[in-house]
Amino acid sequence: MPAAPNELSWNDAMIADFRAHEGRITEGRLAGANLLLMTSIGAKTGQPRTIPLGYSRDGDRYVVVGSNSGFPTQPQWLTNIAADPIVKVEVGTEVFHATATVSHDEERQRLWQIHVAAIPYFATYENMTERQLPVVSLERLPAD
Repeated sequence: MPAAPNELSWNDAMIADFRAHEGRITEGRLAGANLLLMTSIGAKTGQPRTIPLGYSRDGDRYVVVGSNSGFPTQPQWLTNIAADPIVKVEVGTEVFHATATVSHDEERQRLWQIHVAAIPYFATYENMTERQLPVVSLERLPAD
């Protein structure tokens, strides 16, 4: 399901704020939050798609969740990483490529607990929908 126009403008504003302030969000309700930008390749379009995501850490890996803000449908970026798991990650002032991997079973539960401990609001998202929220790890690829 494509993003609504108001969601796109919100994402665009977040991305602009992130890039203008060395990877920090300075405006709105997410000011100061741990956000990264993930760029995946559109499964249908082949075009780069960038999305701001809250993250937690598991060692060297970044962990993000396909919450879609608690909506009943999966976010489009999950379809994109299923088609091509290589993504570009921007966190702070760093930019690198990573492999995005959806976690399952015990690993999913372990990473979910870490994520909710870091960003408790994600538990609210899970309660808003009947679907299990996908937990995705982003593992840095060796430098190009």
